[in-house]
Amino acid sequence: MKLAERMSRIGAESAFDVLTRARALEAQGRDVIHLEIGEPDFPTPKHIVDAGKKALDEGWTHYGPTQGYPELREAIAEHISTTRGIQANPANVCVTPGGKPIIFFPMLALLGPGDEVIYPNPGFPIYESMIRVSGATPVPVPLIEERGFSFDLAIFRKSLTSQTKMVVLNSPQNPTGGMIPAEDIAAIADELRDRDVVVLSDEIYARIVYGDEHPVSIASMPGMLEKTIILDGFSKTYAMTGWRLGYGVMPPFLVDPVNKLMVNSNSCTASFTQKAGVAALRGPQDDVRTMVREFHRRRDAFCAGLNDIPGWHCAIPGGAFYAFANVKATGRPSREIADSLLADAGVACLNGGGFGEYGEGYIRFSYANSYENLMRAVERIKTWSRSASV
Repeated sequence: MKLAERMSRIGAESAFDVLTRARALEAQGRDVIHLEIGEPDFPTPKHIVDAGKKALDEGWTHYGPTQGYPELREAIAEHISTTRGIQANPANVCVTPGGKPIIFFPMLALLGPGDEVIYPNPGFPIYESMIRVSGATPVPVPLIEERGFSFDLAIFRKSLTSQTKMVVLNSPQNPTGGMIPAEDIAAIADELRDRDVVVLSDEIYARIVYGDEHPVSIASMPGMLEKTIILDGFSKTYAMTGWRLGYGVMPPFLVDPVNKLMVNSNSCTASFTQKAGVAALRGPQDDVRTMVREFHRRRDAFCAGLNDIPGWHCAIPGGAFYAFANVKATGRPSREIADSLLADAGVACLNGGGFGEYGEGYIRFSYANSYENLMRAVERIKTWSRSASV
C-alpha cells in the first residue's frame, strides 16, 4: 500500500531517535549520560500530583469539553494576563494534550499552498514539519549566535513577502537557549502590525529564565494581541511532560477552527490532568523557583566546562535548559561529533544540524540532568576530545 504524498513532507524529532540508540547501548551494558531529551529531571510537584490523584478518586475520568474546562481556562487566562501584561479572555483559551497541537492545529486551519511561513532556524523541528504538511512553504531565518541567537533583523525584513501568512517566534528558544531582546520583539511587531499575518509565539519556556532579563511576548506590543497565538503549557515549567497538558491563547476567529480540529483528533484533553493544571497555576510556585535555580547552577558549571575544551565555544543561554555548543573550529561535522560522543564517550547529545541547516556546526546538550552527571559528561567529552585530536 502506497502512503499518501503528504507523509513525505512530515519530519520527526531527532531527540527520540538518539534516545532509542542510547537505550540500545544501555541494554548492552554501556553507561550512557542522557543529555539528549528536553524534559526536566525533577518530579512533578507533590501538590499537583495530589490534585491529579484526588481528581481520579472523584471520578474525573470521563469526557470533558473539547475546549477545556472553564475553571482551567480561567486560571490560564489569569496567568497569561499577569505574566504577559495583556488582557487574556478565557473564551480565547484552547486546552490541548500537550503544546504541539497549538503548532499543528492553527497551521492546518490557516495555511495552504502558496502561503509562506517565517520560522527560526535552528529551531524546534516540528515547526518546519507542520509547515510542510499544511502545504505551505517554510522560510527559515537564521538565528545569529553573536546576537544571542536572535534574528538578523535585516534578513527577517527581506524574508517578508506578500505571501507571508505566519511568523513563528520562540523565546526562550529550543535548541539554543537564546532569548529575543525586547527591542527586537518591538522591531518585529513594527514590521507585522499592518500586515495580514498571524504570529505563533512559542513561549513554553517563558518561566525558565536566568538573570534580570525576562522574555517579552509580542502579544503585549500595541496592535499585536489580536493577531498572536501564544503557545504555552505545563510540561517544562511544572515537570509535567507525561501529563500531556498544553494550551493556546488565540484570536477569537481561530478558536472555533482549533476546536473543530481538536474534536476530530482527540475529542478532549484528559479531565484529571486539567484538574492538576488548575492546582499547578493556582498553587504554590516554590518548586518552580527551586528548579530554575538549580538549572541556573547547572548551566553555569556545564557551559564553563564546555568552554574549557579546545575548539569548542558555548554561548551562555538566557533561558530554557539547553547548551548549544559551537564546534566549528574542530573542523568536524556536528553529526559526526554527536554520533561519536554517544558511541565512544557514552554521552547522548544532538547534532545541531537536526534543528535546521543553520544549526550545522553546533551540538545541543540538555542540562536537565543532575549536576554530578553533567560534570561526568564534561570529563568524558574532554577525554574524547583529546583522543579525537591525536
